[in-house]
Amino acid sequence: MIAPAASLDIRQLRREDLDTFFRDQGEKSFRAGQVWQWIWQKGATDFAAMSNLPLSLRENLARHFHFYPIRPDIEQVSTDGTVKRRFALHDGHRIEAVLIPVPEEERYTVCVSCQVGCSLTCSFCATGQMKRVRNLEAAEIVDQVRMVNERCLATYGRPLTNIVYMGMGEPLLAYAPVMASIERLTAPDGMGFSPKRITLSTAGIAKMIRKLADDNPRVNLALSLHAADDAKRNTVMPINEQNNLAVLMDALEMFYRATGNRITYEYIAFQQFNDHPEDARKLAALTRRFPVRVNIIEYNPVEGVDMIRSDEKRLDAFVAELSRLGVTVTVRRSRGKDIDAACGQLANKG
Repeated sequence: MIAPAASLDIRQLRREDLDTFFRDQGEKSFRAGQVWQWIWQKGATDFAAMSNLPLSLRENLARHFHFYPIRPDIEQVSTDGTVKRRFALHDGHRIEAVLIPVPEEERYTVCVSCQVGCSLTCSFCATGQMKRVRNLEAAEIVDQVRMVNERCLATYGRPLTNIVYMGMGEPLLAYAPVMASIERLTAPDGMGFSPKRITLSTAGIAKMIRKLADDNPRVNLALSLHAADDAKRNTVMPINEQNNLAVLMDALEMFYRATGNRITYEYIAFQQFNDHPEDARKLAALTRRFPVRVNIIEYNPVEGVDMIRSDEKRLDAFVAELSRLGVTVTVRRSRGKDIDAACGQLANKG
């Protein structure tokens, strides 16, 4: 093994930066392409593994660069097949990713994190109880996908079909590394995922939704809504005070006009909070301006949070009212109830 001596993770370089480095080193230009392929197609995290490079070049790379891959730490497996993995980062922090297999639908989804902690303080979220430490690097996000994909292949003999940025952190507040990770995940010389199989979930940062619309990465967008009027949403999602629903609807409409992608509203149904018939009518009203699908989510309890999921009777009545009003609605049943499945729970453990 070649011992690295430098501190810069080579995966932070853009392709043009790598080309410039090889040119400055007097190396043939095609070598940059070989290294790029090793990193982003083959997932190499050790220069010694790059077997088609001369030893002298591998040693030179190790003098200039390092790899800081994430490392598996803890894994929990639910009886329903959900797998939650905690990863250790090079600086000692911890993040998590979740494999959500639905074999009967041939759907295998990874939920990835984009930040260590979160700056938003949504009252129902375990990650919201953590301070934001830093954004993840693009490579640390890609590592989650790659490692969970390996787990999926080993367990189910099938690769991942979907990627959702719904783990720790707010993707639109980690915009640069998130966009860079999507570029690497979707590139032909990367992992080759279709953008249509990738979904970003945001708590609602209007100006960044507009930027996303301008940049048009062709991915799907989901809004973590959870309340269909400003008064209620303010109480559980303080970000709404600066990004109220009227402002968000304008930004979401811009995103839809730019991309043509139907937007998803994620809506956790809380008992006696946002599951009244009037809440259903307000939610339906927010689906009229552009095509929307509504995902009703069963809540996974979080220690220290007194909100609980709606019971079956109230949930069924709520969904029935939405359907009567012509809303495209599905209920996403809670997964991993017997493990620390809620976002941030496992990473927050000692």
